[in-house]
Amino acid sequence: MKRVGLFPFLIIFIGVIFVVRLFYLQILPNKYQLPAFNNSAIKVTYDYPERGFIYDRNDVLLVANQLTYDIMVIPRDVIELDTIEFCNLIKITKNEFLAKMAKAVKYSTRIPSTLVAQLSKADFAFLQEKMHKFKGFYIQRRSLREYPINSAPNVLGYISEVDDNIINNNAYYQMGELIGTAGVEKTYEEILRGKKGVKFIQRNRFNKEIGPYKNGLYDTLPVAGNDITLTIDSKLQQYGEALMANKRGGIVAIEPSTGEILTLISMPTYDPNLMVGRERSKNFSKLYLDVYSKPLLDRGLQAQYPPGSPFKIMSALAALQENVITTKSVVYCFGGYKYGSSEKAFMKCHCDTYGSAVMLDKAIYRSCNSYFATAYRKVIEKYRKPYDGMNAWNKHVESFGLGKYLNNDLAVGQKGLIPNGDFYNKFYPNGRWRASTTISNGIGQGEVLTTPIQLANMTAAIANRGFYFTPHIVKNIRGKNLDKKYTEPIYTTIDTKHFDPVIEGLFNVFEQPNGTARGSRVEGLQICGKTGTAENPHGQDHSIFIAFAPKDNPKIAIAVFVENGYWGSRWAVPIATLMIEQYLKGEISRIDTQERMYNGSLEDEYRKQKVVVKRN
Repeated sequence: MKRVGLFPFLIIFIGVIFVVRLFYLQILPNKYQLPAFNNSAIKVTYDYPERGFIYDRNDVLLVANQLTYDIMVIPRDVIELDTIEFCNLIKITKNEFLAKMAKAVKYSTRIPSTLVAQLSKADFAFLQEKMHKFKGFYIQRRSLREYPINSAPNVLGYISEVDDNIINNNAYYQMGELIGTAGVEKTYEEILRGKKGVKFIQRNRFNKEIGPYKNGLYDTLPVAGNDITLTIDSKLQQYGEALMANKRGGIVAIEPSTGEILTLISMPTYDPNLMVGRERSKNFSKLYLDVYSKPLLDRGLQAQYPPGSPFKIMSALAALQENVITTKSVVYCFGGYKYGSSEKAFMKCHCDTYGSAVMLDKAIYRSCNSYFATAYRKVIEKYRKPYDGMNAWNKHVESFGLGKYLNNDLAVGQKGLIPNGDFYNKFYPNGRWRASTTISNGIGQGEVLTTPIQLANMTAAIANRGFYFTPHIVKNIRGKNLDKKYTEPIYTTIDTKHFDPVIEGLFNVFEQPNGTARGSRVEGLQICGKTGTAENPHGQDHSIFIAFAPKDNPKIAIAVFVENGYWGSRWAVPIATLMIEQYLKGEISRIDTQERMYNGSLEDEYRKQKVVVKRN
């Protein structure tokens, strides 16, 4: 009886499986398992949407679209043709043609592949009348990027053809299609690209098109990409790039009250239109192989430098929070700081306060190494073990966003380095290290490394008296809400009360007669800043400056790095203060300083290094 009952049960069970499978195949087709991929009698064509436009914070158009044309091929539809004539028409060699055809056949004989991309309008007009002679080939309309302003290529990024790895890992893309490859184009690819439309055309046994497959049941219309508004101020961006002509380095400016990035400058730069059109690949190779000036390196996000004297503010704030100094604590500087018994254990200082009492305010505006080395040492030595002291110092410094990725919406970046106890235990496994071993950290040298965006973010946190917003490059996306992580403040470990005396010292950098940036004071603006000179073993020292303004209710925080710029007040200070004045006042009062920055060049310094650059 059991066997008799089992047989009809199996029949019903198998029948149910078939019904479910047929329902899945015919009623609920997989998102990417399109009919054209399963039926040799169906031709699939795509209708590509217009990519979203990109604007700056003031609605200045930064990225638009231009119409272009690709020559497509469906290998199985190709019949015998005059290869030489065809190659002459599309301006490629016969060997290039054969290689492209082989690649298309390998990809799929039924699915269209791009044979030649990005034809000009003139080429399209000429070819359109000839294409009927070459079966299996057709012209596909597509849009390419266009950059009305020659500025900020590191911010905007570019689009390029998808490679095999992308095709194999993302079913949305087909061979020959374009994808955001760098910058905003990469980070916001899915938002900018839109959604391509698809049409399925049925063919009879003679391979003749007879109409839409299933009356267009599966056809879809293209959906245009969303427009994006950036936080960038294009006018300020271009101004900063002009000031940095013939120099190398990075500038990042942030609005402290929002975390919006006002400028993200990397020099040397290039024309973003070089990454458009049929010459894109050749232009990219030229830029990529330039190991001398590295124009594709985003120095604002990726270049890691010792921060130098601006980092002294971290040593002061950590020491105040740990209660090892007060604003009235006194250090006497005798031309430097001695931290060991040997003659080499001496950190020179150029604060010109020889033998006089130095307190916090003067230490900041005169940039006294002895004072900040003492503050750093006291933090480490507060704890019984240097390991614990180093970790306490590290915790305070990292709370400003240093030594880690900032979790922003930028395509690239570097962590920098803020060492902790574990870091030094690796180098001194016997535990024989102490504050004096690491004393250079206290003045922004030693093992400490930062990127310009990290220093700009640190400056914004100081300007806000103890908190910052995650720096971000997109202000608004049409039809979408901005991620809430960009609107939530991140608090440092430093109590609010400790910031005012530090900010007063930063203000006096400009206001005191012997302040290190007195020469760049701007009438009518209350600027707070810190000059810096970072030692560089490969040439002249780097010129560094951080600043924010106004002193109260700040509108802009900025960090400037000029590679091989000698010292802070030579290049970084004038450039930063000019940009602050331009942003806050809309005009420049120091025309002579502006002209000096426009015309100034460090190319001689860079040429000295060129002889030692080696290609790996």
